[in-house]
Amino acid sequence: MKYMLLMQFGPQSGIPSMDTWSPEDVTAHIRFMQDVERELVESGELVDAQGLAMPGQTRIVRAGQGGVPVISDGPFPETKEFLIGYWIVDCEGPDRAYELAAHISAAPGLGGEPLRMPIEVRQVMSAPPQEL
Repeated sequence: MKYMLLMQFGPQSGIPSMDTWSPEDVTAHIRFMQDVERELVESGELVDAQGLAMPGQTRIVRAGQGGVPVISDGPFPETKEFLIGYWIVDCEGPDRAYELAAHISAAPGLGGEPLRMPIEVRQVMSAPPQEL
């Protein structure tokens, strides 16, 4: 079964912004995330993983007249939390996805303390096969 593990960030998470961390703490955090990816590749569970740009670089696009893209800034300033990255894993079931999410949640932060950041776990749904 495929699951998407979504890493959220925002002031309500209680996690200080990385630009306030020491270089050693940033290095330890990045090394942890690289190790997670390597472990998922080795276990055969990794489908995809990506970090995302900050919300200030995000644009909202809607179809305008004749399908022409209408582009606006977004998300809006009142947005308190935002998606910072994700993993798509293919594993035995929800219990394994929860184990992976808990492991990622414990990524080191300031002073090497586990961040305990929230990781949203959602099953990836697939459409039934089409008959030809």
